[in-house]
Amino acid sequence: MSRAGRARRMSQREAASAAAGAIVAANDPGRAIETFAFGDPEPVLNRRELLDMLECWHNGRWYEPPVPVDGLARAFRASPHHSSAILLKRNLVTSALIPTPWLSRSTFGKALQDYLVFGNGYLERRDSVLGTPLRLDYSPAKFTRRGVEAGSFFYVPGGRSETEFKRGSVIQTAQPDINQEIYGVPEYLSALQSALLNEAATLFRRRYYLNGSHAGYILYATGDIDQGDTDKLKAALRASKGPGNFRNLFVHAPNGKDGSLKILPIAEAGAKDEFLGIKNATRDDVLAAHRVPPSLLGIVPAQGSTTGNPLQAMQMFWELEIVPLMLPWLEINDRLGVPAVAFEEREFAPGAT
Repeated sequence: MSRAGRARRMSQREAASAAAGAIVAANDPGRAIETFAFGDPEPVLNRRELLDMLECWHNGRWYEPPVPVDGLARAFRASPHHSSAILLKRNLVTSALIPTPWLSRSTFGKALQDYLVFGNGYLERRDSVLGTPLRLDYSPAKFTRRGVEAGSFFYVPGGRSETEFKRGSVIQTAQPDINQEIYGVPEYLSALQSALLNEAATLFRRRYYLNGSHAGYILYATGDIDQGDTDKLKAALRASKGPGNFRNLFVHAPNGKDGSLKILPIAEAGAKDEFLGIKNATRDDVLAAHRVPPSLLGIVPAQGSTTGNPLQAMQMFWELEIVPLMLPWLEINDRLGVPAVAFEEREFAPGAT
């Protein structure tokens, strides 16, 4: 083997390039084959487990929720299926509520919506001069914090000073969490990434149409094209973007050869075709997390399929989801000592069975 064909040890520059994700053939720099990788390795289990072990952080006066409430509030309208499923549950449970002197349907609907979105619902007890329950008022879960001391709660609005509630006056209804028992956590968290991906797909498609040039491409020109013709071609391409797009473009190149002008699509040309697949897959994830039948949300079934009897779906949904959703709120009666919360029984038509 000649000296030039022998393998040699990589230099410091080549070793650094290989460590960064590049592999360089060093024997013949003029004919080197170079590959590269980009993006750091992503751990399947990241460092969030450390925060789960710490339960909830507190500042000495109140605890902070384990999941940022601002993010949950913004994600509420990220996907139409996500918000519609929550609103459907809220409307069904609120419609079954029997208003009492202590609790109105409007107040209960606000607290229930917070319970479904944030995992926590808060009602403030207002007493008469004799100390008996007078009524229940709504306290927004986004700004209500549980105090470190037992029975204490704080109202912490953004940009203003906090206010402490009267001890023992706030009733918290929370969804259970496996990591801590201070705050509730919404049960749809497992599908939150799917809801955000659904929103990202919609925003991508909207930018795709507003862009005017649609999926990006490379116009590859070879042959005898002078600078003047090149400038005219640039101007014509710019004029075909934005408002009034979908225009046809005529190019006449005297003495041109076949293949002298080529359009090479880039990555977004293939990504746009996955829009419907992403929308359908993320929709199924969100509906599975909320356990809502598609027929109750007005989803049109795919061609050749059916969603079944909506009356039967409604009865099943009522028994499996709505009735269990009522039970935590009935515990308020035990704390108040009065029947403040009451629900009517729903009777279904004979065709629903």
